[in-house]
Amino acid sequence: MKDYLIGTIQRTFEVGLEQAECLYSELLQCTRKKNLITVFRITDRPEGVTQELDQTILTALFKSQHLSPSEQLSLALTWNRVDIARSEIFVYGQEWPPGALDEAMMQALEHDRTDFVKLLLENGVSMKKFLSIPRLEELYNTKQGPTNTLGYILRDVRPHIPRGYIYTLHDIGLVINKLMGGAYRASYTRRKFRIIYAKVMKRSPHVHRNSASFIRYYGNTNLTLSLLAETLPTTKETALFDYPFNELLTWAVLTKRQEMALLMWQHGEEALAKALVACKLYKAMANEAAEDDLETEIYEELRNYGKEQDDDQTQQLLTCELQNWSGQTCLSLAVTANHRALLAHPCSQIILADLWMGGLRTRKNTNLKVILGLLCPLYVLKLDFKSKEELQLMPQTEEEHLIGLEEENESLDERPLDARNTDPDAEVRMFPVT
Repeated sequence: MKDYLIGTIQRTFEVGLEQAECLYSELLQCTRKKNLITVFRITDRPEGVTQELDQTILTALFKSQHLSPSEQLSLALTWNRVDIARSEIFVYGQEWPPGALDEAMMQALEHDRTDFVKLLLENGVSMKKFLSIPRLEELYNTKQGPTNTLGYILRDVRPHIPRGYIYTLHDIGLVINKLMGGAYRASYTRRKFRIIYAKVMKRSPHVHRNSASFIRYYGNTNLTLSLLAETLPTTKETALFDYPFNELLTWAVLTKRQEMALLMWQHGEEALAKALVACKLYKAMANEAAEDDLETEIYEELRNYGKEQDDDQTQQLLTCELQNWSGQTCLSLAVTANHRALLAHPCSQIILADLWMGGLRTRKNTNLKVILGLLCPLYVLKLDFKSKEELQLMPQTEEEHLIGLEEENESLDERPLDARNTDPDAEVRMFPVT
């Protein structure tokens, strides 16, 4: 058998007897650890098998290096092989140490690995527990991923940015306000968030607390941090977000991660509002860049879906106030984004018709009945009006909304002092009296 193998080596590799014997000795040494041997046939593979060489190498590394599951996942993520991670790493019964999948999620987001983010979500990673203020800020400051124009837009709201400037979430809020325009105010620029931000940074001094951007916004002394932080109790939840997918969608849009933005749109709440905000941001960034080459059609799938499901629920969806989006409604966001297609949608037209008709029940020949009522006042008795419950569900104009707020404020003024809301985080809004 030895002579046969040596002869085969000579014929196959076209080497002399001495070199063939050396190769034979090396083969014998390799066979002593059969568990480390992986056979990969490049030309002779069964039909339908699409195993690639890099998959074979990566699987062999898993076997030979005795890597932990976390190290295996990091290696698969670096090689961008989600198929190997799905088949070799996320197996039934696999236990993960605390925080291991969170680190993998952070790496996947930074490197724009959409498939890995989807895989980690499928395997139990909670974005609400994962996304914190420091992590979101780190994502905005990462150098990984596609080239984007965030830095150029930031210079419009923060002139004279020094080299090595680290973006704060307040800076990002100013960028969002600039791109959204109008009365939109990002949550990152509100007083309540600033208090939480200061609290988190005081507890996490390693998170660029002494950076130029942080000092410029909060000052160079610990006194400012202490005064802001004392107004908020110390809880772990203060560093988290109620709607993490909304925050990550905004991050993905601003950093030009289109596939990631689409994934974040598919998860979480307020899908239509997220789509409209994303579209407005894309359009504004396209105008900033003077070239409209960005995707602005994310919301298209929802346009007809909601209408087909339930007209009443769709109308409420378009007109309900979204606290997480600066108190805007989907309809006002559509106006801000100048989405004529959505505004021309039958549901939007029904809402506008309801506002125009007021308490009248809109049925056939309503306009004709109104004209007859003007000509003959007695005919008004034949007009149908909506019930009190239906009127409460109707959308309001801005003037009606302001009148309602004034009445609410008057009722609060009449209440005893100890029964009023004394929340220190509450914001005071002033409306002009006309």
